[in-house]
Amino acid sequence: MTKEALIIFVKNAELGKVKTRLAKDIGDEKALEVYLELLQHTKDITADLVQDKYVFYSSFIPENDIFSNAGYILKQQKGDDLGERMSNAFEEVVGLGYERAAIIGSDCLELEALYIEKGFECLAFRDFIIGPARDGGYYLLGMKTFDSGIFKGIEWSTSSVYKKTTDYIESQNKDFHKLPPLSDVDTIDDLGRLKTLIIE
Repeated sequence: MTKEALIIFVKNAELGKVKTRLAKDIGDEKALEVYLELLQHTKDITADLVQDKYVFYSSFIPENDIFSNAGYILKQQKGDDLGERMSNAFEEVVGLGYERAAIIGSDCLELEALYIEKGFECLAFRDFIIGPARDGGYYLLGMKTFDSGIFKGIEWSTSSVYKKTTDYIESQNKDFHKLPPLSDVDTIDDLGRLKTLIIE
């Protein structure tokens, strides 16, 4: 067991249940292909990280997927909304004795290992780290001390998520390090280099 834990939030890769906004433009099957590529990217950039890695699935733990038997610890998300699910995951993992923990999703094709590594380095001297997404959310959140309040009173999947999160941190007289802004893949305009692979 290391002193640091990385929480990876993923949706179960089921047709019609992933990348639903994107599916309106390219269809459910292509949207699932995009999500499978994003999952593979997430595994590729996290596989060699020194932190203990926990994959939390949205609905159930698959019998076998790319994270199985690959050094990841598999869990299931618990809670009624995203905030509650993230809070519960942090509480569970931090309760195991880790000194620092961070969470990422599986929607950011621009995310690379160096951003995650930088985040954990900054947690040595900051209370929180946060990687803002260009749509107003965040792609990474890390903390030294578990604080459930950071997940409350937020309307998830809106452009106010990042601001409300940082406002909360400042209201608690805590500090944070801001990572470079990156883009999630939510719409057809976000696809970038996946366009040729998936839809052309």
